[in-house]
Amino acid sequence: MAVFTSVSEAELTAWLGDYSLGHLLELQGIASGIENTNYFVTTSNGRFVLTLFEILSADELPFYLNLMAHLARHGIPCPNPVANRGNQFLGTLKGKPACIVSRLSGKSTTTPSNAQCAAIGAMLGQMHIAGQSFSQIMPNPRGAAWRAATAPQVLPFLDAQQAALLESEVALHATQNCSSLPQGVIHADLFRDNALLEDDRVGGLIDFYFACSDALLYDVAITVNDWCMGAEGILDAVKAQALLRAYHAERPLLNSEHKAWPLMLRVASLRFWLSRLYDKHLPRDGELIHAHDPRHFERILKNYIASELAIWL
Repeated sequence: MAVFTSVSEAELTAWLGDYSLGHLLELQGIASGIENTNYFVTTSNGRFVLTLFEILSADELPFYLNLMAHLARHGIPCPNPVANRGNQFLGTLKGKPACIVSRLSGKSTTTPSNAQCAAIGAMLGQMHIAGQSFSQIMPNPRGAAWRAATAPQVLPFLDAQQAALLESEVALHATQNCSSLPQGVIHADLFRDNALLEDDRVGGLIDFYFACSDALLYDVAITVNDWCMGAEGILDAVKAQALLRAYHAERPLLNSEHKAWPLMLRVASLRFWLSRLYDKHLPRDGELIHAHDPRHFERILKNYIASELAIWL
């Protein structure tokens, strides 16, 4: 259960007194996620999601909340933060920074169809375009510096072959400069469980708390590596091309991005292999039960290296 901080109905009722959301009808913990405490909240005015932030500080959160509000204003179906009577998105509940956002329709899928891959590609392209007018900048907190600092911490838990692979990939991508590629706000974690679908339509994009400023192509690679991955970590060509073509129809990809694509798929794989290794071997209290298997992204990375496969448009 991803409820690190328990909130009672009485405590939430008191907190909601600073909002114009009606009276509380139901409070239900959400059994997913590893970073924050989340609850479904139903009031007489509608359905919402309450988040208590367990890691991010109050100083870090305005970027994410302002981004979601910006995207929602530009027609992207994402959680829209609700301002309190002081016109602030962020409050404090149980000593933790907290916010309440709109609850979106749809549900996630573990087996996306070709049409659903195309739908998420189109929505990602639309999100990237909408983000171009967002003025705030957030350097990627899990970029090259993070990789260089985190890899040595997990090396003691790896065998010699894994350690050599990790060190070589971190060194390789440290030499890559993607600043010449189109930049902007990226979701950075658009896995299947962070999108809500209604048949072949995207009802919502959720969990923007890894969002940052980086190469837009990196976001595409992260998304492809989850939505279009087949058995044994081998990319599904049909799904990948459906996603890329739909994205390209919204934001045309450049020749420079085509050239960067193979290594971008690898660095996106490395990012999640490394973070999953860290979460597995060096977990926070109460987090181990949620840790994903790092071998999944290790296999994906090895397959990319072995095959040099980088399915494009």
